[in-house]
Amino acid sequence: MNIVIIIATILISLAIGVPIGMIYRKKIAESKIQGAESEAKRLVDLAKIEAENLRKEEIFKAKEEIMNSRKELDQEIKERRGEVKKQEARLIQKEENLEKREGNFEKKERELERELQEIEKQKEEITQLHSEEMVKLQQIAALTKEQAKTRLLSEMDKQLTAEKAALIREKEQKAKETAIKNAKEILSYAVQKCAADHSQETTVSIVALPNDDMKGRIIGREGRNIKALETLTGIDLIIDDTPEAVVLSGFDPLRREVAKIALEKLIDDGRIHPAKIEEMVEKAKEEVDTTIKEEGERAVLETGVIGLHPDIVKLIGKLKYRTSYGQNVLNHSIEVSNLARIMAEELGLDPKLARRAGLLHDIGKALDHDMEGTHVEIGVEILKKYKENDLVINAVEAHHGDVEPKTLEAVLIQAADAVSASRPGARRETVEAYIKRLQNLEEIADSFEGVEKSFAIQAGREVRIIVKPDRVSDDKMTILARDVAKKVESEMDYPGQIKVNVIRETRVIDYAK
Repeated sequence: MNIVIIIATILISLAIGVPIGMIYRKKIAESKIQGAESEAKRLVDLAKIEAENLRKEEIFKAKEEIMNSRKELDQEIKERRGEVKKQEARLIQKEENLEKREGNFEKKERELERELQEIEKQKEEITQLHSEEMVKLQQIAALTKEQAKTRLLSEMDKQLTAEKAALIREKEQKAKETAIKNAKEILSYAVQKCAADHSQETTVSIVALPNDDMKGRIIGREGRNIKALETLTGIDLIIDDTPEAVVLSGFDPLRREVAKIALEKLIDDGRIHPAKIEEMVEKAKEEVDTTIKEEGERAVLETGVIGLHPDIVKLIGKLKYRTSYGQNVLNHSIEVSNLARIMAEELGLDPKLARRAGLLHDIGKALDHDMEGTHVEIGVEILKKYKENDLVINAVEAHHGDVEPKTLEAVLIQAADAVSASRPGARRETVEAYIKRLQNLEEIADSFEGVEKSFAIQAGREVRIIVKPDRVSDDKMTILARDVAKKVESEMDYPGQIKVNVIRETRVIDYAK
């Protein structure tokens, strides 16, 4: 019973307390909302006041900036106005100066017109005086106007001729200097690349003997051995008092080489009699033939020439035993081939054609002892026989000037041949022939009219001619030098080239007393 009362009391309390609590909480919430609204309104009002203050402050700053900019602009406008005023003043000054100069020009123009009129009058007077003077001069000189004109033109023609000759000499000299400079550069470059030592050949060979007793065995009974050897080889054996040596003498180096090899083989074998000599000579010939073939192949390989007929290669190798003025012809041909190739490369020509023609240019010397005709004619026949290139044949035929060269490569063969033959130490000649050549050179120079003295100098490479100044003028010197050169070319044989140097000197001597 009590529990029910308690529960009822609790339920009644709850029923009464809950509404009352809700009403109280509502009032508290309403009072908080009103406080928040008032606070928010206060903050909004405060923000409006601050915003208004900021706006006023920014407006003030903007007004200050506008004022400053206006002041700067006013200052700039004042400066610009000052400059404009200065420019206006300068323009005004220039206009005044131009007006003054215009006035001066007008004044000078009037003065010039007056001077021109006076000059015209003077010109008319001068023309009249000139006509009168011409009449007087014709009377004095007894020449008409046409005659005087003809004489004047004649004098002018002489003067112009002298001037043209001087101009031609100047241009020729410049062209020669340029050409000589370029040619020297190309030739020196080619010579430097092909520089080689060449031993000079002689007409004798020496065979060393193991002892002097071998001399008697070489001679044989009643000279049978030496006669057999000389007959089979065509070489003379000189056995004298020279210790342990035999001298082989003969003009043909090929035969001399065969005799030398055969004799050396006989000495090594020790059995010396006619039958053995004949056997050794045959072996020596075979060995020389092998050497000729090898030398020809070496020359072809060294120069880079391809496609040659085997017989031509053998003829090239045979040049090893041929000399010209002491110069080995095979080495000379290889040198000419290399020189011509280098010069052709420098000039942008055909190096293959140049080196081929250079190697074959003296091919005729391999057979000129066995056939009639010059080595050029023989070489041309050989090349035609083996159907060589026509341009190569022309270069071979033209390398001594027998025919006109058809190509620039043919001209290079001439130059390379002259360089190889005329370089120092390449060839030699006897003292008598050398002196005779110098005498002939001076005699040719002395044979011309107006020559006072002539001197062959630089081992015959130059002839220096002193002319009489009263008989040979400067213009005639050029003609004299050319005539001497032409006569030297036609009447003399010489390696390389000869420089003709003509000198004309006038001296005036007086004495103070």
